[in-house]
Amino acid sequence: MLVHSRSGRWTAWAVFFVLFLPVFALPFLVVLMASFATNWSGAFPSHPTLTHYQDITKGDSAHALTTSLWTALAASVLALLVGGWAALAAERLRGWQRRLLDTLFMLPVAVPSVVVGLSLLVAFSKPPLLLNGTREIVILAHTVLVTAFAYQSVSAALVRLDPAYERSAASLGARPAYVLWRIRLPLLLPSLTAAAGLCFALSMGELSATMMLYPPDWLPLPVQIYGATNRGSLYSGAALAVVLMVTTLLVLLGMSRVRTRASYRCPPLFPFLLPD
Repeated sequence: MLVHSRSGRWTAWAVFFVLFLPVFALPFLVVLMASFATNWSGAFPSHPTLTHYQDITKGDSAHALTTSLWTALAASVLALLVGGWAALAAERLRGWQRRLLDTLFMLPVAVPSVVVGLSLLVAFSKPPLLLNGTREIVILAHTVLVTAFAYQSVSAALVRLDPAYERSAASLGARPAYVLWRIRLPLLLPSLTAAAGLCFALSMGELSATMMLYPPDWLPLPVQIYGATNRGSLYSGAALAVVLMVTTLLVLLGMSRVRTRASYRCPPLFPFLLPD
């Protein structure tokens, strides 16, 4: 839309496809083709088969997918609660207090995730809080790694939030908790759903910290993909990767629909005057 000439639009599309296909689309296409392959000795795979996908329905693959979904869901909810609440609290802070809180929440992103995994492993390997070897420490690690994105997303949304709603409600006698629940949170709902989707996607693909912490009965799908490729089962690993990608995309599409509907819903200006 910003390019008005016909030749300019064709050039823009050409540059887009030249950059998009090799850098983004081609790797996913290779993984998709490999998931159906029996052998790959030429330019294209040979003897296509559905065996790798049939094997996923057996054994531990389905359980690993369920484990990843539950871990990502729990980590996203916890990250949204902690990060969103911290962003609301940090809105009133200024100076070094705000910088300190921003630094604390961004620190897990600034260091490698394997460092986060090691720190949790050391911190929770002895009483009084012994989590080593449990599924809770995996969920905790994912939560720590993705909370920064929820915190940043909600903080950015709060900056753009129109204060007229809150001031109007406060001037008419609404309590702060009521204003938060009936005005601010509905206005923040699109940003909250976007943050939840980002946290979910990042948790679904997290590997480094998970490798250090997961117990035998809580094996996420990225760990199983790594194990399959490490054993030389590249085509089985590719099928698992496709399942992981498709599942994550379906969940993100569902969240996107929720976000789109929330964007068109504007809360009433004075909801405290309406009957519950």
